Formats: sequence, C-alpha cells, structure tokens
Amino acid sequence: MANIKSAKKRVLIAEANRQRNVAFKTSIKTAIKAALALAEGEDKDALNASISKVYQLCDKAVSKGILHKNTAARKKSRLVLAIKKLAK
Repeated sequence: MANIKSAKKRVLIAEANRQRNVAFKTSIKTAIKAALALAEGEDKDALNASISKVYQLCDKAVSKGILHKNTAARKKSRLVLAIKKLAK
C-alpha cells in the first residue's frame, strides 16, 4: 500500500472501479448466455429482446470505457453468428 494519503485513496478508488467493471462484464456474459439459451427455443420475440439487451450492454460498456469498441463489436458479431448456427 502507498504511503501518501492521496495515493492510498487512488488505490481504493481503482479497486472499486475494477470491481464495478468486472460486474458489468459479467452481466454482458450472462446476457449472452441467456440469448444463446433462447436461440434453441421457438420464442423469436424473447430472442430479439435478448439480443437487443446484449447490444445495449455492449454499447454502454464502450461508452463507459469498460470495453474497447472492437471487443464489443466482436462479441455482438459472434453472438449473431452463434444464434444463426443454432437456428439451422
């Protein structure tokens, strides 16, 4: 741990931000898994809503600086490809 008071505070803030970022990334992974589970079913409306939720979370993560824009684009692309593969 740092010796200077402001440096100690930055360490604590950085850890809080890291935990928030991990939680947000986990929510994206959970939404992707939910969308893939819905892809195996017949409910197209729920599937479209789930895909929309994944897109929203990815775009929000990019705007907050949690994910790089290419990473978000890759996640969205791979999700759609996986859903199309399951639909066949």
